[in-house]
Amino acid sequence: MDPYGLRRVVSPPGVLPQRASRLDPTLPLGDDELSIDVEALNVDAAAFRQIESAVGREPAAIAAEITRIVAARGKLQNPVTGSGGMLIGRVRAVGARHPAAGTLAPGARVATLVSLTLTPLRLDAITAVRPEIDRVECRGLAILFATGLWARLPDDLPENLALAALDVCGAPALVARHTRPGQRVLVLGAGKSGALVAVQARQQLGATGRVVAADRSPAALAALTALGVCDETLELDATDAVGALARVEAAGGRFDLVVNCASVAGTEMTALLAVKDGGTVIFFSMATSFTGAALGAEGVGRDATLVIGNGYVPGHADLTLELLRRHPRLRALFEQRYAR
Repeated sequence: MDPYGLRRVVSPPGVLPQRASRLDPTLPLGDDELSIDVEALNVDAAAFRQIESAVGREPAAIAAEITRIVAARGKLQNPVTGSGGMLIGRVRAVGARHPAAGTLAPGARVATLVSLTLTPLRLDAITAVRPEIDRVECRGLAILFATGLWARLPDDLPENLALAALDVCGAPALVARHTRPGQRVLVLGAGKSGALVAVQARQQLGATGRVVAADRSPAALAALTALGVCDETLELDATDAVGALARVEAAGGRFDLVVNCASVAGTEMTALLAVKDGGTVIFFSMATSFTGAALGAEGVGRDATLVIGNGYVPGHADLTLELLRRHPRLRALFEQRYAR
């Protein structure tokens, strides 16, 4: 058994696939592996923004850069941000010793819940680039190891809607774990994960808690306001920590929990300055410099628990899909902005 996919690591030898500089997606399927005919890649927002900044917004240029990365690395891992994303496709084959053997048949449509940074991937063609939703439609082949998480696409939700939510399903699950009634919660970033976090926080906090969302985009904040779950929104630039702190203080002071969902770099200090001593910061954004966060907390004398936004929390996929089912406004927002 090779549950972590070590045999597919080309270089450097002896590391796990996520740390590898190159994987081999061409090896014959192992008996504890699962292969997927890939139909679309949902690229991590930080990775997509970096690619756009490097090559521009022309779809052909973006497609060429993603093709180059995958050809060079045997996986999609942005060399600058280190992040990747997730994919959807149709099961091609299931090894006899894979945990899904007997329960997942070829042809089933699935979404992967592990990062593309550790998923062996071969791209045959990119057929469309969707910058507005960070998606690449394509043909190719991906491999999941025995430890690779996946979710069957639900029958009662449109495919694109489910994919958009599953892409960030770790965020609301972490918030469910770290919130309790009466807290004040600040959500930095009003995109996909920010919307899910705000809805989950409101559900956890009850009437005595307070949910505040912050973003530099008035349109994004207006969309969250329309969900009816935020007590207040703050228009601010999270890369300007000093200016953001002034807005936080004017809004009632520091927060018990800060959830950083911003898709741009340089927002660590805003999150740290906005949290109370003894509070918690969840850095869900893959644009986070965790060195910067740790040293930044030390530098401003902030006694806070810093949580790395693990994309896996038990039950995270089901929790997120249930949020869409139970909250019509949230579902409408995702359908309008992320599931076109």
